[in-house]
Amino acid sequence: MHPTPFFSDLRKAYEAELHDLSFDSDGKHVLKKHLAERRKELPFLVQMMAASPEMVSVVFHQAFHFLRPEAMHQLLATEAESFPAWDELGAALTLEPWAQPLADAVLKEPEGEWLLAVAAGLEFMHSHPSARPARSGDDASDSEDEDGDKPDGDDGEPEDADEREAREQEAAGQAWMESQGFDRKE
Repeated sequence: MHPTPFFSDLRKAYEAELHDLSFDSDGKHVLKKHLAERRKELPFLVQMMAASPEMVSVVFHQAFHFLRPEAMHQLLATEAESFPAWDELGAALTLEPWAQPLADAVLKEPEGEWLLAVAAGLEFMHSHPSARPARSGDDASDSEDEDGDKPDGDDGEPEDADEREAREQEAAGQAWMESQGFDRKE
């Protein structure tokens, strides 16, 4: 499966946006808190749909359940100006109940259907490694433990690969700083 350049490029920006929201200045994992804040800013954010769709799309992080992956693969292979109508795409997925009011607000905007298609495509790529463009050293086992389950975060919910990678990078950075003679950050 090969996503269009639109989705391939935007995926990088989406992943970076999620990473930026994941930690506070003390290195504490605060993704849920930052996403809640971002969701409250939706009335302002919708103004940025066309210019920075990744900044608006993150409000739908973990909002989708994908019922027909083949339809999502087809979306990812579609050029941005040719996305299907939201009603048509909506048959391939469901939204978490908490996300429906957000989707309703976005759908009131002229480019709302387009943004929801973008958000669904980005979230599908984020949560389904098979939908991502192949990278060197990319291995599906990186995001799963030996039982095939995703590791749990501190709150008992599945931790996504980006969250785990960010934690590992933080731990490696702290270990390096400690090896250089600095005190460990608590």
